[in-house]
Amino acid sequence: MYIWRVNLSITTMSKTIIVPTDFTPIAENALEHAIAVAKTIGGEIALLHIVPKKSHVEEGRTKLNMLIERFAEINHVISIKPVIRVGTIFEDIGDVAEELEAELILMGTHGLRGMQFITGSHALKVITSSSTPFVVVQESKIKESGYDDIIVPLDLSKETKQKLSIVAQMAKYFKSRVHLMIPRENDEFLKNQLDRNLNYAKQYFSDEGIEFTTKVSEEKSGDFDEGIVAYAKEINADLIAIMNLAANSLVGMLGSGYVQRILTNDAQVPVLIVNPISTTISKTFFRAMGG
Repeated sequence: MYIWRVNLSITTMSKTIIVPTDFTPIAENALEHAIAVAKTIGGEIALLHIVPKKSHVEEGRTKLNMLIERFAEINHVISIKPVIRVGTIFEDIGDVAEELEAELILMGTHGLRGMQFITGSHALKVITSSSTPFVVVQESKIKESGYDDIIVPLDLSKETKQKLSIVAQMAKYFKSRVHLMIPRENDEFLKNQLDRNLNYAKQYFSDEGIEFTTKVSEEKSGDFDEGIVAYAKEINADLIAIMNLAANSLVGMLGSGYVQRILTNDAQVPVLIVNPISTTISKTFFRAMGG
């Protein structure tokens, strides 16, 4: 069992959120989400634009500065710094995140077509290339109160528990309610495994002092994504937290198809997605939480 541990020590280290952009409306919506998150966690934003050739750098830098100036009219609190790279989104987003020691990458699902981004498998290729967690948004705007209700699906994989620490931090920042959810299984062995994962998560959030609910989906594991999205609509969820099961071929029933369908869900709920780790080495997230 591997859980991403969070360092809660007080430090002056700035928390950086990366927002890749190609200047489309959905990329700008991702920036609005990032500003709201940065205000809550006390962070700053690196606005990233990737160009294919050096000859495009100056044009890209000009556009970045114009976008930052426009957002400065409505955002007087959060620092937004321009970052431009020559390369491809499949390699350079993760590289920049590592270079800047970013806490989070906040990305629009349709906002990167101009940077060779389409959706689905291409989105997963970008996400899988980075050890930094992603929040992937569509067109839905972030509420003034942020992410009030977070759905946390739990499946049969051992990796499913790794997201609990990150969700707990997010829930503490936004004073969120967490909604634990498992698929329906008739097989006794599978049901017992799901119950163990659920009970572990219940104890974890209880220990962290976080409000939570539990739900058993009407759908089995093979159709779990349908149940998750339906429940997100039912409770008007603000965030769905999942593991990137496509990053690991040894995760059982679920995989890239499940992840893609959650990322592009028709409820347009933003998705917090974390790549699984296979060692006990700790990774910090939102490292500079005060108090």
